Amino acid sequence: MLTAPPPALPASPLWLPFAPGPYRPAMGLIARPPAELTAFGADYPAQMAERRALLGLRRAEVFAALPGSEAARRETLLLVAGHLLADRAPWFAQAGAMLENRLTGERWNLAAPECDPLELAGRLVQEDLCLLDPATATLTAAVLCFPSRWRLADKLGRDLAAIHTPVPLYAERLDRPVARFIAALAPGRLVERFNWTIHDGSDLFQPEPHIAPGPAVTAGTAPARLHLRVERQTLSRLPESGAVLFTIRTRQAALAEVMAVPGAAAALAEAVRGLPETVAAYRGIAPFRAALLAALDRVAPPR
Repeated sequence: MLTAPPPALPASPLWLPFAPGPYRPAMGLIARPPAELTAFGADYPAQMAERRALLGLRRAEVFAALPGSEAARRETLLLVAGHLLADRAPWFAQAGAMLENRLTGERWNLAAPECDPLELAGRLVQEDLCLLDPATATLTAAVLCFPSRWRLADKLGRDLAAIHTPVPLYAERLDRPVARFIAALAPGRLVERFNWTIHDGSDLFQPEPHIAPGPAVTAGTAPARLHLRVERQTLSRLPESGAVLFTIRTRQAALAEVMAVPGAAAALAEAVRGLPETVAAYRGIAPFRAALLAALDRVAPPR
């Protein structure tokens, strides 16, 4: 008997998380139901192909785990698999210990994975998956295929304050609230936040903190060259190990696609103008900020 093909994937989300007014560093957490652990979209096949390639060719750069995180890594795989079977049932199926990905044709043994359990979880979803120690909130393991200007090797084994040292205003405004929130996060709760920047180029794998500048961006070239990069991040606590699971779902869109959305150009321009110089420099926007604003202003002239 022939099996019907899986249904079409939903449209890829285009998040536009621009806060109006002056820049204000904030956690920006929103409660979500557990069924929204991952964000599924039509870019799944392309992103998963890139994840497979990175895990095959550059595994040491995109996967790492410290001793003592084994239980949390196994628990993450079972959590992700259970979520896919319950909340993405048209595209995933299980027979005994075998999990079938109907989109890729892959079959994985959940009881005896062919690779590290956390790596396998990262081969199933578009999200990067990071684990924080339940007692110290240090980064103990991660599958990180789509970093935004940071290297996993530089952050592994460090606590949240040390991880965020380069982030402007984090120590002054966010360090204590984040630490309190992580300590109080209860199992069964899922929270979501968004982070955004603009990159010159479309690469998802961006591990280098500093990128050599290419040809100058102009107002004319900005719509095609520049890309809005948005991270949908979630935090939840694993009930058995107590580790905190931090997920990062990355979506990039050419600036031209963003500018085609009614009101988006004006909102993005306002947000870019509101960035302090230190934040614009940290996000890598400073070198082409003027060209970006000129391109946006052509669509939505400032009032």
